[in-house]
Amino acid sequence: MTGRYATPGSQTRRVTGSIPRRARSAFRPVTHPQSAVVGTGMMSDMAPVIVVLDDYPHTRALREATAGSDDLDCRYVRITPIFAAFARMVRQLEFDICELALATYLQAREAGIPLTLLPVVMSGDIQHHSLSRWPASAPLSPRELAGKRVGVRSYSQTSGMWVRGILREEFGIEAADVTWVTTEPCHVEQYREPRNVERVDGTVGNLLRDGQVAAAVLAPTAPGAPGADLVPVIRDAEAAGREWIDRHGTIPVNHLVVVRSDVLRQHHETVSRFYQALRRAIADTSSERPATPRGWAVAAGWSDSLARCLELAGGYALEQGLLQSRPDIGEMERECAAVELV
Repeated sequence: MTGRYATPGSQTRRVTGSIPRRARSAFRPVTHPQSAVVGTGMMSDMAPVIVVLDDYPHTRALREATAGSDDLDCRYVRITPIFAAFARMVRQLEFDICELALATYLQAREAGIPLTLLPVVMSGDIQHHSLSRWPASAPLSPRELAGKRVGVRSYSQTSGMWVRGILREEFGIEAADVTWVTTEPCHVEQYREPRNVERVDGTVGNLLRDGQVAAAVLAPTAPGAPGADLVPVIRDAEAAGREWIDRHGTIPVNHLVVVRSDVLRQHHETVSRFYQALRRAIADTSSERPATPRGWAVAAGWSDSLARCLELAGGYALEQGLLQSRPDIGEMERECAAVELV
């Protein structure tokens, strides 16, 4: 199963079965929106850093810590839902520092989009409960999904990537065995989806409610869930998810943080200060996170767990046609090590 990358400027949306190609997006100047600014500090060596992060205990602590700082001038832009910022970041490089979904980061990196990873996990969790069915529908086992339609917001959605990896690893269901019904395009514009991906109007919740899909990548507590107690398709999802974590030695990451590579090159010390401030905010708010995989996932600093997660995600993404080659984890580690130096 393969997707592909189109040449820059192409508007084609469907895969044609041709050999995938990589495309390098052109760098261009960016105009930052000012209307959504919610906080600022002071900094000496560059214009204010435009930062887009979701609302968490650690980001609230970060905004408080950098407000009025003599070392950092951060302007925090709130975008809700946070995934609405991802395409703007990878297509227009609209912000300086931005939260970004893991699968989007991997695709952007392969497409040559000039972004650099900061070693920060903003969110992650067990993913076994992210595959759901409608409560009034007939019981369905994961192995029965072969030949069926499954809803997911976008084929490149990170939770969908994890779910497809779990289906293959634990139940023998290949990504190509399912028709993936999506409601949004992928964030990385150059990417072309595999042939078994469809686009429809509406929401994933409505598709599930109306019986247009047998299941959906939509956790029971996900924002926008259709007001019903969705039923996990994977039996004992919490226990199965914890077994996956024990087996792999990592927690599935959803969102990371990236910086524009030109900003990092030109203002390395400023970016490092920002990273250190975020790292302290994560450490200082540890008691505000639950003692569960969702809480444990949030972390700053390169680690064996992060390396394993990136390696697993890269393998899953390659199997599913989201990538054309395995990402170089060693290169990512070297880039992150440089960011961590002040």
